[in-house]
Amino acid sequence: MKVMTLRSPGGLDNLALVERDRPEPGPSEILVRVHANSLNYHDCVVAAGVLPVADGRVMMSDGAGEVVAIGDDVTLFYPGEKVMSTYYPNWQKGLAEPSFQMFKPGENVDGYASEYVVVPESWVTRIPRGFSFAEAATLPCAGLTAWRGVVIEGKVSPGDVVLVQGTGGVSIFALQFAKAAGARVIATSSSEAKLERLRELGADHVINYKETCEWGRRVKELTGGRGADIVIETGGAGTLTQSLLAAAINGRVILIGVLTGISGDFPVALAFHSQLTIKGVAVGSREDQLSMIRGIEANDIRPVIDSIRPLEGLADAYREQEAYRHFGKLCIEL
Repeated sequence: MKVMTLRSPGGLDNLALVERDRPEPGPSEILVRVHANSLNYHDCVVAAGVLPVADGRVMMSDGAGEVVAIGDDVTLFYPGEKVMSTYYPNWQKGLAEPSFQMFKPGENVDGYASEYVVVPESWVTRIPRGFSFAEAATLPCAGLTAWRGVVIEGKVSPGDVVLVQGTGGVSIFALQFAKAAGARVIATSSSEAKLERLRELGADHVINYKETCEWGRRVKELTGGRGADIVIETGGAGTLTQSLLAAAINGRVILIGVLTGISGDFPVALAFHSQLTIKGVAVGSREDQLSMIRGIEANDIRPVIDSIRPLEGLADAYREQEAYRHFGKLCIEL
C-alpha cells in the first residue's frame, strides 16, 4: 500500500510517498481502506517540523474510508461500513484530560495518509448519511471544533448573534451551525470575493477587516450596540482585543486558533467589564462527534470543499493551506 511519510527533521521537501505492507486487524481492531483526508492547521505545523515527530511518521490526522475487515470481538462495525476518524481517539466522552490531548494520529502515532489503516474500533465513528468520503474527512477536526464552539460551549440559541472570522474550515462550519440554530451571523474576511461567498452561505453581515481595522466596534454598530453573543476567535493574539470589543455583555468568546500569534497583551478590564466567558476549545470527544453527526443530518448541512488533490499532491495542498488562499477545506483522495 502507499503511505505518505515525513522524514526527520520535517519540512515539505522531506515528505516521502513510500510502499508498506498492508496491515491486518487484531482483536477489537478494524482494517479501513482510507479514501480521503482533509488538511488542518495542525497538519501543516507537523509537516513544517515545528512539532517534531518520529522519523517516517505517516501524516494526516483526519481520514475517512470503508471498513474492509474486522478482528475478533469487534461489535461496533462490520465490513462495508463507512467510517471517519476521531481527532483525539482516546477522548471517548466527558471532559478532556491531559492524556487524551497528548495522543493524536499524524503526530504521536501514524495518521491516515495511508491506503489502509488498522485502528481500534473505538477510534472511528460512522459518517453522516449521504456524505462522500472527502466530505466526511472534513469533520473530525474542523467540523467538531466548530460544533463544540457554537453548540456545546457557545450554547447558541435562536436570535443570538455569532461572529466568525475568516474563511477556513472551522469558521465556515461555525457559520453553518449557527444559521441552522437560528442565529444571526457576522463574518469577517480581507477578500471581497470571499465576503460575497460568505453572504451566499447565509452570513447576515460581513466586514472587510483590512478596510475596517476596528471591526470589533463595527460589530457593535451592526447590532445596535449589543455585540456578538458568541465570538469564534480563530486568529489568536493579534485579533483577541477586537473579539473582546465585539462581544456582548455576558458574551461567550471561544478561543480556537492562533493564526496571528500565541501570546500578547490581554485587555483584562474589557473582559471583566463585559462579564465575558472566555473558553478555549480544542476539538472534542467521540461522544461530541456523534452528536455533531446527528445535528448535520437533521439540518442537511454539507461541508464546503475548496479543492481535492491526490495523495501525491499533499505538499502542494500544504502550501495552499499555508498561503490562506482556500475557502473551506482542502482534501486529499487516495
